[in-house]
Amino acid sequence: MTIHTTPVHLPTIDFSRFYGTPSERESFVRDLTRVLHDHGFFYLTGHGVPQSLIDEVLLASKRFFALPEADKLAIEMVKSPHFRGYNRAGYERTRGEQDWREQLDINTEGQPVEAGPQTPWNRLYGPNQWPEALPDLKPLLLRYQAEVTRIGIDVLKAIALSLGQPENAFAEIYEPSPSQLLKIIRYPGRDAAGSDQGVGAHKDGGFVTVLLQDTTPGLRIRTEEGVWIEAPPVPGTFIINSGELLELATNGFVRADVHGVVTPPEGTERFSVAFFLGARYDAKIPVIPLPEELKRGERGITADPLNPIFREVGINHLKSRLRSHPDVAARHHPDLIHMLEAGTRA
Repeated sequence: MTIHTTPVHLPTIDFSRFYGTPSERESFVRDLTRVLHDHGFFYLTGHGVPQSLIDEVLLASKRFFALPEADKLAIEMVKSPHFRGYNRAGYERTRGEQDWREQLDINTEGQPVEAGPQTPWNRLYGPNQWPEALPDLKPLLLRYQAEVTRIGIDVLKAIALSLGQPENAFAEIYEPSPSQLLKIIRYPGRDAAGSDQGVGAHKDGGFVTVLLQDTTPGLRIRTEEGVWIEAPPVPGTFIINSGELLELATNGFVRADVHGVVTPPEGTERFSVAFFLGARYDAKIPVIPLPEELKRGERGITADPLNPIFREVGINHLKSRLRSHPDVAARHHPDLIHMLEAGTRA
């Protein structure tokens, strides 16, 4: 992807203000309203996640990716009908092109659920795959998943307030069990990758994403004007960005911004941990009646014939997983391949 950078910087928001005095919370909510409309991406400080846990997760991620290939392939995603497990670099695709990153995907730990013709998304429920060679990885990542779920839900409450709604306005479409997709990711250097596409230009499909970066830059965000800006790592922060569900719920007042990752330079590597908070798969996204002063800022839903957005949460997520992982789709869900056609639901 062609990158044009500009000195524009993403805003930084101190989340401790949301937990502060009533006046601090009120001013925080006002600032968040503006940020959500103008950017959709921001750095988050004051989040309350211990640095020790963050360091432990990044270190464990590096240990996982340093395992012999056989240990990683023992939990390869293609073995899971629920799209859980390890992917080699080049095995996930964005808009049909290979993403040069290896990763481990986990979601809410659970059991398989029977799927019928009207509930194909139930195929997404099930157990995760964990490496036998790193027995401590499971409790660590599940502990981290719980922490970033807390952050995601609190951010979602703050977003509801910033849109003139009760703070639990979104609860009815994520309780009692939101989607909790967590990825630990390694981007190999350009000498080991097939292209400069670490991950191609895309929008995230959930409510909000909580992204932890290590020290190597690579994340790029496309502005409303079509200019790509950099989002380098900032110690002690997460990057928060809004997803397609918020764009749907606000008729485009909040946009799910297009972003991607550029392959790191030759001889280097980049690690990140991405968490995607989504709604229940059986939920349908309503349009929130925004206050009049915000309603004037609605921009409508982005029209992309290659990636239509549906209000049915389960269809949205299932479509995304089928498209991103064609090997899993072909092995476990050949009857759903037709969903990859633009505009198809089920």
